[in-house]
Amino acid sequence: MKITDLMIERAMVLDMQATTKEGAIDELIASLERNGRINDPKLFKEMILKREAQSSTGIGDGIAMPHAKTKAVNEATVVFGRSKQGIDYQALDGQPSDLFFMIAAPEGAADVHLQTLAALSRLLIDHDFVEQVKKAKTTGEVAQLFNDKQAEHDAEEAKEEAAKSTQTPSPSTEEKFVVAVTACPTGIAHTYMAEDALKKKAKEMGVAIRVETNGSEGAKHVLTKDEIKRASGVIVAADKKIEMARFDGKKVLQTPVSDGIRKPEELINKALKGQAPVYHAEGGASENDAPEANASIWSRIYKDLMNGISHMLPFVVGGGILLAISFLFERLGKDNTIFQMLSAIAGGDTGAFHFLIAILAGYIAMSIGDRPALMPGMVGGFLAASSNAGFLGGLAAGFLAGWVIILLKKAFSGLPRTLDGLKPILLYPVFGLLITGGLMYYILDPIFKWVNTGLIGALDHLGTGNAVVLGIVLGGMMAVDMGGPVNKAAYTFAIGVFTSSGNTNGLMMAAVMAGGMVPPLAIALATSIFKHKFTEDERKAGITNYILGLSFITEGAIPFAASDPLRVIGSSVIGAAIAGGLTQFWNINIPAPHGGIFVVLLGNHAILFLISIIVGAVISGLILGLWKKPVTQK
Repeated sequence: MKITDLMIERAMVLDMQATTKEGAIDELIASLERNGRINDPKLFKEMILKREAQSSTGIGDGIAMPHAKTKAVNEATVVFGRSKQGIDYQALDGQPSDLFFMIAAPEGAADVHLQTLAALSRLLIDHDFVEQVKKAKTTGEVAQLFNDKQAEHDAEEAKEEAAKSTQTPSPSTEEKFVVAVTACPTGIAHTYMAEDALKKKAKEMGVAIRVETNGSEGAKHVLTKDEIKRASGVIVAADKKIEMARFDGKKVLQTPVSDGIRKPEELINKALKGQAPVYHAEGGASENDAPEANASIWSRIYKDLMNGISHMLPFVVGGGILLAISFLFERLGKDNTIFQMLSAIAGGDTGAFHFLIAILAGYIAMSIGDRPALMPGMVGGFLAASSNAGFLGGLAAGFLAGWVIILLKKAFSGLPRTLDGLKPILLYPVFGLLITGGLMYYILDPIFKWVNTGLIGALDHLGTGNAVVLGIVLGGMMAVDMGGPVNKAAYTFAIGVFTSSGNTNGLMMAAVMAGGMVPPLAIALATSIFKHKFTEDERKAGITNYILGLSFITEGAIPFAASDPLRVIGSSVIGAAIAGGLTQFWNINIPAPHGGIFVVLLGNHAILFLISIIVGAVISGLILGLWKKPVTQK
């Protein structure tokens, strides 16, 4: 991917006038529209903001890369913008951004936006080059800088590949040879920044190095078996899972990707000196078998839980919505073929809902004990579902299976190395399943069956007052951090009730859905009614929040909460809590786990559900609007 093929001089904006994040986005979009590169600026902006709602594309060091892939784009383009004063783009390092690269990719263009992000990141990790771009006086000079840098990068890659194919390692080079893997969750900037930092420092130190990148384009420069074998040590600078089995028996230094950027010399020295634990794939006496020692116990539990929930959610959403739709066709008679089809693929003993708790437990276990824990975790979860231990039993099964495998790895660490091959194919499956299954069958399933039955019974017999209080709490929690741990805790509780038997399964879902829809809708209303309290950019973003709120995407409120947390979160919690309480007061049941306005008709009181949301959003919007100061006083 050559950036110079996508950058056009006439679209560059060397002196941006914007002073806000949304203003910068609007200014760059206007350039794309003027040059005929997009056909629907409104849709393109919606997609840009949707991506920003996930996490800021301000990657730090003064650079931002907003991007979107949509049918609104006519031709793949990178529009370059530069701000002399810097703009608060909510960058990851908290510093202003002054260089902007907006990537517009057409809908059918495979992964061109990801490839472009990767290619840009490779060029922009050179600080000297970035400084030259900042000082360029004309668009022609900017284009020439990128042309020259691209050519330099291509030549270096060609030289490296040629050296790799012709190199015959000698004992002397083996003494100072290390291999590394870099990876970040998004697979964009930091992956390549760490690669570049390690390569540069290794060159200064006279050390040969091979770096594999697990980025947005997939794994590049993949390490060979020979390279791994002859390396003095292995550096894994990664914040996501990578293929580790190939490093079995090697001394592996595992570290965050940020250390690859900031501490390359320290990492290379440790790798050369063997100051790292020996990694044993699928078990053995390795420090890598245990969960991260530096993380707090609650952060580890949250990470493991989210791994299970993230893998389970597609089953919940897909199966739940289709199952809810099947109820509509059930009214035509149970012999209706559409009802039978939807029931078969979504619920019952064969559909998506049948796998929920097993998937949850399996991937919680895998997060803790890696691949050997997946099978006993899934079976434990299936046992929990079959015995009516429910969602809570599945959670217990997942954590139990994960830690059983951790303990088995330590228990079998003293076995001869010749038996290592038996561990993943015999010892872990047999003993992991036996211990997990036995404990679930005799101890945990009966306990959680009693707890689950009691919980469902209590919810079924909640008085109106208690139900309203629970709805208030759940609705308010959805607005506290708008997608964070508190929000996820409320949603997880509702899913747990939703997947259990009982008449109240859709009641809790109604409360959390209403609570999650209120914050973005309240912001949209406030920006429409109290226009003098918001900037032009905020008013435009407010319009987008109508769509996000109606779709049950609470994260649309995050940019507003980040800039004014007390007023936005405070007002949102009040309105969300009221909306959640009203759903319980009116006994509203929403038999679908997601969808917002699009699943309202599946509920038992669609009009009352809409009224609950409107009341909550209006109250929050009025509080926010009255609480905020006019723009001139900000």
